[in-house]
Formats: sequence, C-alpha cells, structure tokens
Amino acid sequence: MVDRREHWEAVYQTRATDAVSWFQPHAAASLRLIARCAGPAARVIDVGGGASVLVDGLLDAGYRHVTVLDLAESALAASRARLGERAGRVEWIADDITRAALPAACYDVWHDRAVFHFLTDPADRARYVAQVMRAVKPGGHVIVAAFGPGGPRACSGLDVVRYDPDALHAQFGAAFRLLGHETEVHYTPAGQDQEFVYCYCMRV
Repeated sequence: MVDRREHWEAVYQTRATDAVSWFQPHAAASLRLIARCAGPAARVIDVGGGASVLVDGLLDAGYRHVTVLDLAESALAASRARLGERAGRVEWIADDITRAALPAACYDVWHDRAVFHFLTDPADRARYVAQVMRAVKPGGHVIVAAFGPGGPRACSGLDVVRYDPDALHAQFGAAFRLLGHETEVHYTPAGQDQEFVYCYCMRV
C-alpha cells in the first residue's frame, strides 16, 4: 500500500494535472450517467477522483453531498485549490479504496473512472467489491469505467486489467443488477485514444 501511495503522489507532484493521460476538461459521460441515476440530493462518492473536474461539474449541477476519495493527497489538494471556497462543500478522503473506513449504507451513487482497472490482484478486487457492498445503499447505483479490450495494457507505468462489459460486471456479481453499459473513446492530452467501458448497475 505504501508503494502504491508513493507512486501516485509522485505522479501528481511531478506532472501537471491537465497533462496526465486520464485528464478530461469536462467529465461529460460521468455527469450524464450520475444524473440518470440520482438527483442533486443524492450522496455521491467519486472514487479515485483526485484532481478530476467531475466534482466541479457536480457542484455546478447542484449536488450537495459529494465525497471525493483518492490515494494521493497531492491530487486532492490540486482539486481543493482549483475549487477555492467551494472546496468546503465537499468531503475529501485521502486513502486506499481497498482499505478505507467508509460509512455503511451511505452512498446513493458510487462513481469510479479509472481506478478499478489498476487492481491487478484478485484480492484487491475482492476488497474493492466488499467496500461497494458495505458503502452503497440497497437500491443505490454503481458506475465503474475501466479500460476496454482495445484500451492500453499499462498506464502511468503500471499494468492494468482490460474488461469487456460482461467481464467488468462479473467482477461485482449477482448482488448488482446491470442496467447498461457504453463505450467511450478518450483522447489523452498527448493525442492518443483510449477505449473505456462504462458499466452502471444497481445494488439489489
């Protein structure tokens, strides 16, 4: 866990937040899917949100209960600095999602773009799913985006696991009812394209 944290701290301390490959100037797909699942009164957690602008979009849309979790405190600090006084309206958690002490049955929407595919150890994936089971309310929604079959085999110097929609949903199992999935081609700041698969489901 220490090595993982050190890796991501080094990434955000040595690269501009708009230069990392996963940077989006506007998190359009995520915002659309979250709005489809729940309105502004919902409790939303963005896992691996780091320096993402998704939190900006959620606040702009009137969401009032937003939590951003990331392993790298430096990434969260970048978001807080960007948001200014609005940062006080967000709960910030610097922790490893596979070990964080999240509240039980708290969240209406769990969102993760580009964390799950870094969990190459099956034990870490099992701990992640257990966290979702614990923290998401029954009837709550889970949105996870990971590299698709045509995506890269590695990112930021780390190996990843690529998923088609069925394989991604299978990681979560029968306790989650698949509502839909879609594919997005993300264009990196370096001009490369990356295939992401988004699956969204409901905790039954």
